Amino acid sequence: MNPISISMIAFLLAVVGTLIGWGLRKVLPAEQLAAESKDAIKLGLGIVMTLSALVLGLLVASAKSGYDMRRSEINQITSGLILLDYLLSKYGDDARTVRLALREEIPLVTSRIWNEEQAYSSRPIPFKPLPQGELLYQQIQDLKPMDEAQQELKRRILQLTHDLARVRLSLFSHLSSSIPLPFLVVLLSWISVLFAGFSVMAPAKITPLSFLFVSALSVSGAIFLVLELDQPFAGLMMIPNEPLLSVLPPLD
Repeated sequence: MNPISISMIAFLLAVVGTLIGWGLRKVLPAEQLAAESKDAIKLGLGIVMTLSALVLGLLVASAKSGYDMRRSEINQITSGLILLDYLLSKYGDDARTVRLALREEIPLVTSRIWNEEQAYSSRPIPFKPLPQGELLYQQIQDLKPMDEAQQELKRRILQLTHDLARVRLSLFSHLSSSIPLPFLVVLLSWISVLFAGFSVMAPAKITPLSFLFVSALSVSGAIFLVLELDQPFAGLMMIPNEPLLSVLPPLD
């Protein structure tokens, strides 16, 4: 979902609702807008407003939860790479080739993580490991321990490699949006109803209409930020990739 497009739709629906309400106010007989009628309208709008706030809160919670999970997984990969390189350094000179291959793979994996969400949104694709990643795993498998210490280190290196692969696959499995589309559709329709009701009760003067316009901008801005939060590897809320790119120092 494109955040700019959806937020513009939300703004337009609010404006259309305001114009419809303004038009209804002009054509409705005065007795239809008596105090008793306005009380009933306010009661109905209060119910819709409460439900809209509830749905918006659910969307925020869903987007924030997905964002925090993706950030946590990136942090796990970052810390795991540091530990993996440390264990390889303890293994000895036999693991130098693996450490060099690890540094070559990091930029490739980073680029793929930060770009595959956009590719997946246009067409779902199966996961396919990078050739460099398969080669790196094979190089780890080919390490030949010379003593018990190296044997234990190799076991821990393989276990850590499997853990990193599991986190990487978890990132891939959550490429789809965490915001349910029906929730968003219902929220947008309720926004239009709310602004239509507000403009029906508001006097046809520039001041209340201006405030309704500003309110429409505020609501569409909130929806924009929620949708941006739902795309952790793009847009304004993008998780920075610099820590992952610079996680390992160059080998001497």
